[in-house]
Amino acid sequence: MKMRQLMIWISLFACTIVSAQQRPYYTQYIMNNYIINPAVAGIENYWDVKASHRLQWVGLQDAPVTTYLTIQGPLHKSDYDRESATSFHASGQNPRGEAYWRDYTAPDPHAGVGFTMINDRTGPLNRFAAYGTYSYHLGISATTSLAGGVSVGFTNMSLDASKLNFGGTTVDPAVAGSGVINKIKPDISAGLWLYSKDYFLGIAAQQIIPEQLAFSDNTVYVQNGKLLPHIFVSAGYRMELSEDISFLPSALIRYITPLPLGFDLNAKFQYQDLLWAGGSFRYQDGFAAMVGINLNHNINIGYSYDVQTSNLNTVSHGTHEILIGFLLGNRYGDWCPRNLW
Repeated sequence: MKMRQLMIWISLFACTIVSAQQRPYYTQYIMNNYIINPAVAGIENYWDVKASHRLQWVGLQDAPVTTYLTIQGPLHKSDYDRESATSFHASGQNPRGEAYWRDYTAPDPHAGVGFTMINDRTGPLNRFAAYGTYSYHLGISATTSLAGGVSVGFTNMSLDASKLNFGGTTVDPAVAGSGVINKIKPDISAGLWLYSKDYFLGIAAQQIIPEQLAFSDNTVYVQNGKLLPHIFVSAGYRMELSEDISFLPSALIRYITPLPLGFDLNAKFQYQDLLWAGGSFRYQDGFAAMVGINLNHNINIGYSYDVQTSNLNTVSHGTHEILIGFLLGNRYGDWCPRNLW
C-alpha cells in the first residue's frame, strides 16, 4: 500500500475529528446531569455513584461504545436534610407528593467534589478521560440555589494502526505494526447550575482549551485534527399531574463550532419515587424510549433504547444504554434525589 493512500484515509479521519461532536452522546444524562455539568457535584447530601455502558448503532461495524463511571458528593455532609416522608416510604402514599414539595427549602451552602472516568471507542480511535471536580452550592433564596463547578484532568486519545480499514486494500505491515499511538491532552470543563424545587437551568463548557491533535511515528502521520470546546445549555421543569405522578419536561442544547446547534427534547413521567418512564427526541438523529426503577434507597437502574431517523437506520439496529446508580451514605433513606429529578 502506498503512503499516499494512507495519507488520504488519514486526512478523512482527521476531518471527522474536526467536524463532528467529539464528546460521546448520552441518552440518560437526565438521570446523571453531572456527566454534562461539573456544577452538579455534591448537589445531594449523599455520594452518588453512576456506571453506564452504551452500545451505539448496534449492527454497524466499529460503532461507538462508551463506558463511564462517575462519583460525586458533598465535601462535608451537613444537617440540612432531615427525616421526612421519603425516609419511611409508607405504603400507598407518595413521599414526593404535594406536601413534601410545599416544605422544600434550599440546602445550606456547601462544597462538592467528584471524579469521572470515560472510555469511548469508535473503530481505531479510542478516547480515555479522567478528571476530578470541585463545586460550590450557594442558596440565593429560600428555595433556590446556584452552583458552580470546575473539572480538571486529562484525555488520552489513541489510534490503533492495526485496525485501520482501507476498503479491502491490504494494510502495509509497517503501518499495522505501528500498534497504538497515544496523545495525552489536558481536559478542563466548567459549569453553572441554578436549581429549585420546580426547575433547573444549567450551562457547561467541556474541552474548554482548543487543542491540536496529531498522531505520528515513523510510518503513520495524522495532522490537522483539533479538539474543540463543547457548550451545553440545559433546562427542565417539574409539574405535578396528580398526587402520585409528576411530569418532568427538559431540553438540552449543544453547540460545537462550526456545527449548527443541536438539541434534545425529553419528557419523563415519574410515579411516586418508585418508577419512571419517558422519551427523548434528538434533532436530525432519532428518538429514544427510557425506563427506570428505584429498587431501594441505595440502588436504581435505568435503560434506554434509541432508534435513528437518519440514514444510519438502514444499517443500525438501534442503540442500547444501561445506567446503574448507587446512593452511598444516604442518611435519611431517600429513594430518589431531592434536588435532581
